[in-house]
Amino acid sequence: MARTPEVITLQRTFEDNALARWLYGEKGAHLKTIERAFNVHIQVRGNEMHITGERLDTELADRTCEQLYGLLKAGYTLYPSDVEYATRIISQNPLINLKDIFLETVFVSSGRKVITPKTLNQKIYIDAIRNHDIVFGVGPAGTGKTYLAMAMAISYFMRGEIQRIILVRPAVEAGEKLGFLPGDMVEKVNPYLRPLYDALYDMLPYDKASRLIQKGAIEVAPLAFMRGRTLNEAFIILDEAQNTTSEQMKMFLTRLGFSSRAVITGDITQIDLPDARKSGLIEAVELLQGIEGIAFVFFDKQDVVRHPLVQRIIEAYDNKARKKGFTQ
Repeated sequence: MARTPEVITLQRTFEDNALARWLYGEKGAHLKTIERAFNVHIQVRGNEMHITGERLDTELADRTCEQLYGLLKAGYTLYPSDVEYATRIISQNPLINLKDIFLETVFVSSGRKVITPKTLNQKIYIDAIRNHDIVFGVGPAGTGKTYLAMAMAISYFMRGEIQRIILVRPAVEAGEKLGFLPGDMVEKVNPYLRPLYDALYDMLPYDKASRLIQKGAIEVAPLAFMRGRTLNEAFIILDEAQNTTSEQMKMFLTRLGFSSRAVITGDITQIDLPDARKSGLIEAVELLQGIEGIAFVFFDKQDVVRHPLVQRIIEAYDNKARKKGFTQ
């Protein structure tokens, strides 16, 4: 005979009425997010909160509210998306301290924005970049692999720890033929590099980023242009690495010079190489595990920090892949 779930009510009182209102959100929007995430009911009166639901769900919701309030006390500005990310993190690891993630400032770019990790894996990724010369970030779209790597690169550059940033992408034809695009080779591959420019301009004022590109302090280039070079005192990001061949990946990894570090990002479920070619990213994951100085961070759909629908789309495609017997 099935046991009846234990339903409890927990009470919490917040000492600061103004912070409590920030916690609740406009018209209680933040609390509604927490209610949906943990299947609980929350009632508030002033700075007093009552949470009702099954024991485990109620305790997780209460812990989420407590930690979000702690972030507000620490001066953190709470956005609706942060509440969504917080519920995911607490669901995955109830013992985590949200301050260790949300207050981990990567880079403040000329007053434009503060960049922080939003998931536990993003925090692990940032720590890996700090502590290893080569880091692989592998996972689906929208998990912040390239964006956070870019933020770390700019942070290192602004502190004078590296002399230049090099942003690299393979120019793989994904249904379109380069030969039919107008212009010379550089102009043909430029559309493939546009996502790197977008991330760069999101973090630095356009004029400043353009000056750095003109001076050569920031270089955006197709992977083929890396052959034969040795890159010293540089932070190199290879994006869309799932579309490298084995030879290209080996070529790229052996470009690393003195006082340099590299971040390689990719999604092995979105490979545009011809069927007969094995992805250089997949091979690198197989070959390089356990080598000192190299770290691998694997993201999943729980790390998606784009529109909530992106997470559901990824899950739908993952389910289709599993039915076909494919596993990442």
